[in-house]
Amino acid sequence: MKGVNVALSDLARSHCPVSRAIERVGDPWVLMILREAFLGTRRFDDFQRTTGASPHILSLRLKRMCQDGILARHRYSLSPLRHEYLLTDKGLELWPLIMVLHGWGEKWLGGAGVRLVHIACGARFAPQLVCPGCGAPLTARDVRAEISPEFQAERHRRTEGN
Repeated sequence: MKGVNVALSDLARSHCPVSRAIERVGDPWVLMILREAFLGTRRFDDFQRTTGASPHILSLRLKRMCQDGILARHRYSLSPLRHEYLLTDKGLELWPLIMVLHGWGEKWLGGAGVRLVHIACGARFAPQLVCPGCGAPLTARDVRAEISPEFQAERHRRTEGN
């Protein structure tokens, strides 16, 4: 098998939704911005302070996340001109990704920086995936992936070096 060299731009054109998602939200700074947005951060200076990103990096990532429809930019001051960044419905749907990273990091890397509490009942919880059909908890050992013909052909082309 020849070495596989996939450019980020190739990920966006892949038939695989994981590849396309990684191209959009796989950047560490994007993930840090998402973490902070879910913790309630809204303003540029606060994102910079809580993530440690440089102003340039943060500006680029916020602009891209707005272009992708993950965040929406809203003006909150005219003098001086200031904006805040709010999660859109598309952005809110990334919550499970952040929760899975949180759980994995807590289990395997240590730390307990955030406790998750269900607003309705006050119970602390750890996120888990469950089957929508039967309600059983799911792990990688419980799921079979069925690869589409288009993605199978793409994988074959990459392994053949075409």
